[in-house]
Amino acid sequence: MEHAEILICGGGIIGLTLARELVSRGADNILILEKEEEIGRHASGRNSGVLHAGIYYPAGSLKARLCLRGNRLMKAYCLSRGLPLQETGKVVVARHEGELPVLHKLHATASGNGATVELIDERQLDACEPLARTHQMALRSADTAIVDPKAILRCLVHDLLETGRVRLLTGTAFIGLKQTRTAETSRGPVRFRSFINAAGAYSDTIAHCFGLARQFRLIPFKGTYRELRSGKASLVKGNIYPVPDLRNPFLGVHFTRSIHDHVYVGPTAIPAFGRENYRLLEKLTGESLRILFDDARLFFLNQQFRTVALTEPRKYLARYFFEDAKSLVKALSPDDLGPCEKVGIRPQLVDWEKKELVMDFLVLKEQESLHILNAISPAFTSSMAFAEYVASEYLGTPLSS
Repeated sequence: MEHAEILICGGGIIGLTLARELVSRGADNILILEKEEEIGRHASGRNSGVLHAGIYYPAGSLKARLCLRGNRLMKAYCLSRGLPLQETGKVVVARHEGELPVLHKLHATASGNGATVELIDERQLDACEPLARTHQMALRSADTAIVDPKAILRCLVHDLLETGRVRLLTGTAFIGLKQTRTAETSRGPVRFRSFINAAGAYSDTIAHCFGLARQFRLIPFKGTYRELRSGKASLVKGNIYPVPDLRNPFLGVHFTRSIHDHVYVGPTAIPAFGRENYRLLEKLTGESLRILFDDARLFFLNQQFRTVALTEPRKYLARYFFEDAKSLVKALSPDDLGPCEKVGIRPQLVDWEKKELVMDFLVLKEQESLHILNAISPAFTSSMAFAEYVASEYLGTPLSS
């Protein structure tokens, strides 16, 4: 039987940075379980690679508290390890006059969160993002940057294994709780003193195994992309975002230059039928019917979800996707948008007692276990600051105390 002082379920960015933080505080015999044969197969390895700057998140939220510090810690880590990092910045553009009050609100929110932002006019926008267009003014963020998520994940794994205090078991799935302080896995039982659930899209089901978070369930949203063809791609210097609907946790279709000089356009936020339903009929399971039923219930009970469900699926059609993208730039033709293999799943947490989408990170602790729920954007950016927060607030004393 395997034994670990601390058993972490999930080898994504949250699990890895938590292990790193715990090692820095003297922890030993940490075992990380990753159900895939390699890391980065899901959200942590499929994200846009943008280091966000805390523009959107209301004061006092965990996202507001942790995003900008996480941004700075991740940049410092990339610089110390020689990992790719580009300080591209970002602009948020207004498509019409009705969005200007929200742009001003974003400026106030971002400034309050400590971000370096400024309102710029159309001439200044043209100088920094020649393809972008806006109505009267735009918001420029100097702190936004781009990185290579998979390179960061690989480097973190290397650093952790080098300490001799962390082990990583890939191809090992958590099946359930066999008994107190014993996890059943696809490779047999694992005894632990403390358990950390950092399982991303499966974090709710694992919390349920511990008798926690019964009112919470995850609903998956699929993010699909197009790629800007080379003729126009050279005109995008960094990131061009629309003014978002702050009532929803999605930022809308935007232009993002990757660290490898691809320019991605997207993502959509289409309700998916499985936690790994990346393609149309891929990874459909017995749970898919339950997800479809949950989607239908939310459609009638929650205005936020209904808005997303009515507007996003049509972006499967090239015409609607193109119109969204075209509204952000001066010139774009349908031929400028090529196919793209990039696709991700955003596991959005829902509070079923309130019938509401959960907008912030959520951490639950009870006895020997700690559960990280709703670790969605900007979780990658925030991860190192989030690890500090969790270690200080929840793990300063043994989990079982």
